[in-house]
Amino acid sequence: MIRAEGLACRRGDLAVIEGLSFTLDAGECLILRGPNGSGKTTLLRVLAGLAPPEAGRIGAGEETVVYAGHADGIKAQLTVAENLGFWARVYGGPFALTDLADRQAQHLSAGQKRRLGLARLLVCGRPVWALDEPTVSLDAATVARFAEVVGAHCAGGGAAIIATHVDLGIPGARLLDIAPYRARPGAGGSPFLDTGFDAAFAGSGA
Repeated sequence: MIRAEGLACRRGDLAVIEGLSFTLDAGECLILRGPNGSGKTTLLRVLAGLAPPEAGRIGAGEETVVYAGHADGIKAQLTVAENLGFWARVYGGPFALTDLADRQAQHLSAGQKRRLGLARLLVCGRPVWALDEPTVSLDAATVARFAEVVGAHCAGGGAAIIATHVDLGIPGARLLDIAPYRARPGAGGSPFLDTGFDAAFAGSGA
């Protein structure tokens, strides 16, 4: 679902990652590890198409990846149902109401807001979830339920790449430590995004 080759990423004027290659196939969950500031958030945003890579190639189909980060995209004056209804109209998918459906988002707790932000993943219908510290503000029981949802998504043919310091216990999850790929001072490159990765690398042995 995603293939990266020689990827370099920049955050503002700072090069943070270089020489990173990996694949993420259907059914897989990839856990990103690395110290704060090592580029995990930047990498996820690049994979989701929210920022260009500094160098290298990314192979992913159009409308494949949905990103959920620290900014949850919640409209405070809308109810939970209205927020999810908005995303359902954007993505064209159905949504299920919860016990919080009629409550305004501004009156939700931090954990409830996080749950609402994550509910967007189920609405969007995109196969690859790129998640940045998704369990922040969630209690242990909700973290466990979240891990079950991710596991079910992958078991159903989806995939997930998650930056987290928490052991989610998702069966078969792989770890990717990005610390060895921290960019050297002065590293750079030319932006290049290839959504036809397989065709470009056909016969290359990649």
